[in-house]
Amino acid sequence: MRLLDSCKLEYNIHEIAKYDLENDNVFGSSYVVIQNGQEVFKKHFGVMGPNEKKSVNDHTIYRIASMSKPITAIAVLILVDRGMLSLNDPVKKFLPEFKDIHITTADGTDLGIATTDMTVLHLLTHTSGIGNSKSFQMCDKDKKTVNDTVNFFAKAGLDFNPFTKQVYSAIAAFDVLVKIIETITGEDFEEFLQRELFNPCLMKDTTFSPTSEQMLRIIAMHDKKDEKRIIGKTFEGCVFGDYPFGHNLGGAGLVSTLPDYAHFVTMLLDNGKTENKQIISEKTLKLLSHPHVTKEDLPGNFNRGLGVRVVTENDESILPLGSYGWSGSYGTHFWIDPENNIACVYMKNSHIDVRGDGQSAMNFEHAVYDALV
Repeated sequence: MRLLDSCKLEYNIHEIAKYDLENDNVFGSSYVVIQNGQEVFKKHFGVMGPNEKKSVNDHTIYRIASMSKPITAIAVLILVDRGMLSLNDPVKKFLPEFKDIHITTADGTDLGIATTDMTVLHLLTHTSGIGNSKSFQMCDKDKKTVNDTVNFFAKAGLDFNPFTKQVYSAIAAFDVLVKIIETITGEDFEEFLQRELFNPCLMKDTTFSPTSEQMLRIIAMHDKKDEKRIIGKTFEGCVFGDYPFGHNLGGAGLVSTLPDYAHFVTMLLDNGKTENKQIISEKTLKLLSHPHVTKEDLPGNFNRGLGVRVVTENDESILPLGSYGWSGSYGTHFWIDPENNIACVYMKNSHIDVRGDGQSAMNFEHAVYDALV
């Protein structure tokens, strides 16, 4: 294990944050780097929006989009840990509407019943065939609740036989996982998360349904036009895109703060423990970062853990082997590096330079690993 030089790390991150602010690439951003359970660096930069004087701080709330997926994956694994669910369980065991599901093309042509049962593992690894080409066909009425989206995709059919391709399912697969969790537990998904994860991890501002007070703390969406920053969509009344608040969107719907998500990744880094509770067993947690699907298995952009990317020998990445993490479509980014006992989180909300392959996220990774001694 190599240790971080805190002075070098601070210099590196200040430089990349300064660049983004000076070039109008963000309104504000937040960074934290944790090693051996301690914050080596944490700082906020910029302001809450255009014409704003209020600085970004620990209470600033960000839309984390697809960084919701690892949280939903942990919820699934909590049930696995308790023997209430297996990753190899067929979806139809819990949701009979998926029995004898058909494969259909985007234009509605029916190709017959899928020959492979869709499983929980397929949903978590983007190999289920659900909800990739048909999401654009959904109307507003189909997006009001998890039940609405699940019913829509059960009727719409699969794009391909499960585990014959890996194709990213931004919304649908994780909504089906939410419905499975609610069916097994008999309770609302957010209530389950609050009790089992958010409360013990001290994630007090992580939610699908922000209060009116929390809404005031959500950073403005940034966009850029003609090389000048402008305010993007405010998504007023919506949790993600045009999905309304109150929709427990397991793949993209959470908002959170830097300290909240730092608590989450610290729990992951500490083998499923918080100060006061073992959230999930170490053995079961290892399933999260196991490469269940590799690029050799099924061609694609990533080696897939459960809701996360996993770095293996076939990756061109600065991150060490065994590292894992994910990003959000508005620019949030995190990773866990078990080799060096490091966890890192980056928060911003923008329509430009987003996802894990965005320049800001890559700059953050390089800033951290340049500071290892």
